This record gives sequence, structure tokens and C-alpha cells, in this order.
Amino acid sequence: MSSGSDLQKIKYKQMKRLFSLVSLLVISKFSAQTWATEDQYIQKFAQYAVEEMEKHKIPASITLAQGLLETGGGQSRLALEGKNHFGIKCKEDWTGKTMKHTDDAPNECFRVYDDPKQSYEDHSIFLATRKYYTNLFNLDMKDYKAWAHGLKKAGYATNPRYASILIGKIEKYKLNEFDNVNSKEVLYAVLKKYPDLKDDRTFMARLELPQKAKKPEPVTVKVPYKPTSYAQQQKRVERIKTNAEILNSMLVKNHPNGGLKYVVIPADTNLQLISNKFKISESKLIKWNDLQSNVLKKDDIVFLESKNSEGNTATYKAESGEDMHDIAQKFGVKLNKLYAKNRMDEGQKPSVGQLIYLIDKKPKN
Repeated sequence: MSSGSDLQKIKYKQMKRLFSLVSLLVISKFSAQTWATEDQYIQKFAQYAVEEMEKHKIPASITLAQGLLETGGGQSRLALEGKNHFGIKCKEDWTGKTMKHTDDAPNECFRVYDDPKQSYEDHSIFLATRKYYTNLFNLDMKDYKAWAHGLKKAGYATNPRYASILIGKIEKYKLNEFDNVNSKEVLYAVLKKYPDLKDDRTFMARLELPQKAKKPEPVTVKVPYKPTSYAQQQKRVERIKTNAEILNSMLVKNHPNGGLKYVVIPADTNLQLISNKFKISESKLIKWNDLQSNVLKKDDIVFLESKNSEGNTATYKAESGEDMHDIAQKFGVKLNKLYAKNRMDEGQKPSVGQLIYLIDKKPKN
């Protein structure tokens, strides 16, 4: 039988646990909010959009709306894994990190950033330095409708409703309010838009902290080269995948161009392996994929059915190192049809930036 003093200790411990639980619930209530995904995106990235507006004269409302749309409110794979908020592809001048992602075509190359701020900066530079967007900077910086239509006209996106979708985002969340503030006022503008943020400790900490000065660049120190041992070198060599591993890691996907079935080759191999796995003759695979040999390289696209006569988008600008076969595979178009649409001879290579037609040109009236 417990003594009176033991009972008091038990009651004390129970009261202490109850108090801790109540305290935790109170703190949780005031330290976190259950905002919708897009509201959270605005709260987090409006600062970057306004800073870029000050530097490059691109409306903050347009930048934020593009970010919201491209990332699905910050939830897209490109945003989460690559910190890429604007779907900017590698292009010929990109020397940074990259990732593969399916967009207009499978396995396309996209830029990867260390943090979202770099993505916002690169988006501004992308618009400011490419000739296709020159006319945008003649527009009134506070005329978000003109900018939205200007982006679509310049070919920023293939969706015919791109301009109206951007305008819809801006007007739904009143993003044009950010076109009228500077970088020092933007957090107060966010707080005005979302007054309940005053209970969010993380946001209020951002509001109260002064802007930190940029850290000086670290000094690069050259270290003399030391030869590594054979064992160390061996660890760095990528292990060659066996045929079984290649087959197991190969997934059949549906191409954006009409849902055609295709696979992306995970490692250097040969066509016979694909033929055996999918019970399709090598001759058919060669015909369907316009192949010259049965040698397949890592990241090659191989269709498991005949490609289409036209693409799922009207045009494409050829990138450095691409030939017409690369483009035909990227967009699921028969190679001979692609040559014909562009009035090119078989084997002729496109120049960098050349506009490649994926759908037959409409005759002028």
C-alpha cells in the first residue's frame, strides 16, 4: 500500500505532464499556421520577387504569379529537389548542376540551384538578357496584364491560356500590391495581407531581424595534388550495372505526345536486351526509333511503339549538341516526318537556336 507522500509525488508528476501538454498546445497554436499552399508560397517568396523587381524592373506580381504556377505553390518536383521555381531548362550556356525531368518531352535537362533565391535571380537574368523578351521592358512595369500577354507572345510558355492564368493568379491574391512596395516594406505588406501572421513566431522573427550583410567570399587556397591509392580510386569508379539490374530499373512511361509507351535507358546496353524484355523484335525497335545500330547509351529514349507524325507542341528551339534524331526522340515524332516539316535533308543538322517545327505549318491565307 502506497504512503501519503508517494501519492502526492504521483499527483505532482501527473499535474506536471498535464501542464507540459497544455503549454505545448498553446505554443503550437501560435507558432504554426495552416495556410493554403499558395498563401504559404506568397508569404515565403514575395521578398525575393520584390528584390528582383528593384534590380531588373520585372513586376513582382508577374514573378510571383509565375512562381506559383510553375511550382504548384512550391510543391513541384523541380522546386523541391532542384530549387528551380521557373522551369528553366539547361540551355547551352548553363554550367551548373542539372537534373532530368519530363516536361514537353521526357528526360529533359533542367537547371538545379543551391537555394530558391538563386532561381529567382536566374529567372530575372533569363528574361533580361534574351532577345525574345526585349520588348517586355518597354512596357509599363505596373501593367501586369500587358506583361502577362507579352510573355506569352514572346514564347515563354506553350499553354495558349498562359497569360490569362497568370492574370487570374495575380487578381485572386492581389499580387499587384507588391508592385507598389520596396524591398524594405515587403514583409509589412505581407503582414497586412495576412494579419494572422502576427501569431507566427517564425514570420515575426523575419520581420524584426535586420537585413544581414553579405558574408565576404572565402579565400581559395590551392592544395598540392596528392595521388590517391588504387583502393580509393576504385571506390570512385561507378559500378557497372549487370543486365538484370538494368532491366529491373527500367520503367515503362507514357510520353506527353499522345501517351506513347517508352523507356529511358539507365545504363549503356544493347537493343537485344530491350527486345528480350518487352518481347518486341529488334527490327521493329530499330524502325520505330530510327536507329542506325543496336548500341544504346545511358539516357537514350526508346519507344515501344511507333512514334507519331507530329509533336504535342508546335515548335522547339534546337539546343547545343542536338541533332534531328535527338529532337525526334525527345518529342515522339517520326524522323522522316520531322525532316519533311522543316524542309531539311536527311542527316542535316540544326543550328543552335534554330526553330524546329513539330507540327505542319498552317498555310497563310
